[in-house]
Amino acid sequence: MLQHPARANVINGCIATGAAFMVVIGAIAVIVLITLAGKWRVLWSDWLTSPDHKKIGIMYVALALVMMSRALIEAWLMRAQQAFGLDGGFLSSDHFAQLFSTHGTIMIFFMAMPFLTGIINYVMPLQIGARDVSFPVLNSISLGLTAAGAALVMVSLVIGEFSTGGWFGYPPYTEASFNPGVGPDYWIWALSLSSIGSTLTGINFAVTIYKERAPGMTLMRMPMFTWAALCTSILMIFAMPPLTVATAQLALDRYLGFHFFTNALGGNPMHFVNLFWLFGHPEVYILILPAFGVYSEVIPAFSGKALFGYPSLVMATMAIAILSFTVWLHHFFTMGQSADINAVFGIASMLIGIPTGVKIYDWLLTMFRGRVRITVPMVYSIAFILLFVIGGMTGILLADPGIDYQVHNTVFLVAHFHNVAIPGVLFGMVAAYHFWFPKAFGFRLDERWGMISALCWIFGFMLAFFPLYILGLMGMSRRTVAYTEPSYVPLEIVAFIGAFLIVGALGALVIQLWVSIKHRNENRVFAGDPWDGRSLEWAVSAPPPEYNFPVIPVVTGRDAFTTAKEEGKAYPRLETYVDIEMPGNSAMGPVLGALGFAMAFGLVWHIWWLVIFSSLGAAATMILRGFARDTTRTVPAQKVRQEHQHWLDAVAAARAISRAHEGTAANRGLAEQAAAGVVP
Repeated sequence: MLQHPARANVINGCIATGAAFMVVIGAIAVIVLITLAGKWRVLWSDWLTSPDHKKIGIMYVALALVMMSRALIEAWLMRAQQAFGLDGGFLSSDHFAQLFSTHGTIMIFFMAMPFLTGIINYVMPLQIGARDVSFPVLNSISLGLTAAGAALVMVSLVIGEFSTGGWFGYPPYTEASFNPGVGPDYWIWALSLSSIGSTLTGINFAVTIYKERAPGMTLMRMPMFTWAALCTSILMIFAMPPLTVATAQLALDRYLGFHFFTNALGGNPMHFVNLFWLFGHPEVYILILPAFGVYSEVIPAFSGKALFGYPSLVMATMAIAILSFTVWLHHFFTMGQSADINAVFGIASMLIGIPTGVKIYDWLLTMFRGRVRITVPMVYSIAFILLFVIGGMTGILLADPGIDYQVHNTVFLVAHFHNVAIPGVLFGMVAAYHFWFPKAFGFRLDERWGMISALCWIFGFMLAFFPLYILGLMGMSRRTVAYTEPSYVPLEIVAFIGAFLIVGALGALVIQLWVSIKHRNENRVFAGDPWDGRSLEWAVSAPPPEYNFPVIPVVTGRDAFTTAKEEGKAYPRLETYVDIEMPGNSAMGPVLGALGFAMAFGLVWHIWWLVIFSSLGAAATMILRGFARDTTRTVPAQKVRQEHQHWLDAVAAARAISRAHEGTAANRGLAEQAAAGVVP
């Protein structure tokens, strides 16, 4: 920019420098604030080294929100470029390609994945009556690896540049002969760290659900969110390794001159595409199934009814998980395989809409004749049903190979993907954030600012992406930095306005959090059940104690907490208390995360001494952990007694609040019970 101060160079240079400046100043500001507050010891001992699934879940969600902020700003820049892209615009083609590559990479791997992992981490062990996940230290390691991958993406703003090959990284665009810079290497190693972390997470969650359920909690008594978590975990176990293999082989191509995906010496780029979408389409359902689980908790809670059609929802969730591995070739409809193959995968792609439709009807029938309360999570849920059905219908259209051939490389596909990803995944995660925030932090979020944010999300999404359906049918190509067709401009301006609203939605979320923290004392819900919850996470204080339950509950029905409330057994006073053994703190997670980041950074820049020392450090860390013997700690029975009785006294002192007042300061965490029955 300084050496060649042409207008385009100055504009792109200022944007890039400003982004790098925000990363550097943000990091410095965080370090200074923690130092001034004297909280380094607290941060290390109470959070970074804590094996508590609840704290790890909160850190995952915090990471997701930070990364979402960057990705939304990038999306706004892309929409601005295309709004003013007639005959040029203000972004260079290289800068635009980096933006859409980082936006997609962040939103999939470092926003949606950490968000859903964090929500599952926090909620699932509570729902099944467990004290923690099966492998608490492995949980911390997974977080460390994911955070290391996210940090690598952020560092690329400051040192070097990111890939221009899209979030999918197709060769030959990411091969060394076409793109010898460090951008594809940042992409490879960020995704490798993330995919390893997600694979370990899937194993951890699946084992936890299989082995740690409370007595009496059979599989068909599990909450639907836990069912969604189980199916998601299985998908993670089997879908993430193909991505790890693909990025490893691409790295071998770039670093050691292998020819897995080159056009010469036996290589074939389609091998990469097969591996990537063997991961990529199950990944779509890794993202959406937890959101389906969230809606299956929110809708019954705010309809005052048991979930309609529980067995059919379980079967639909399992069917989606299985079918997700049978549809990946619909991404190749335009790549030249035979009509027979296209027909088979087109039919499979249409079939997966059937179990999704079953879920929609079950949610609608749950609301039918219920006492529906229009809370912030419920607004997201209703908007999801309306908008997701539209996105699903366009998905059925794209499952037809003939139609797909016409619109595959247009912004119609961009509209379709965002039409399922935003109302499905993002709305679900934000609804979960609002729904379980009181449980995690002990006070409710401000309802007014939450509603403002929700409306901005909903209308911003519709304005930003519905015009793209029309633009796609008009022939506008996706991933295009500029165009020469004047008729595109009005709809692009509408989409740009929608992007403004979406950025406003993010701003409203930040304001909501600030206002809620400021007024937290008026909105305390320590009693722990502000929404008349139905599952076990509402059967403890808000926030829960580190051990979750003073005694592991015995489950006798499907909606375990509602059953206990109806039988008058929700808040029993115990005669005896025992010591509780919990996992001790471990530095393995943050240390392996830091070493993973250092190793990946060294690989990006070919700093081989750093790679060697980081590898040796990681090996030494794991060996030293093998010699550790003092890996648990005991919570004394007296402390358990004091905390439990303090909570029971708070419940006894609280007044059961009606539905009409649950959003007011009168709600102290004890909701009036609905009259609806419980499914045994």
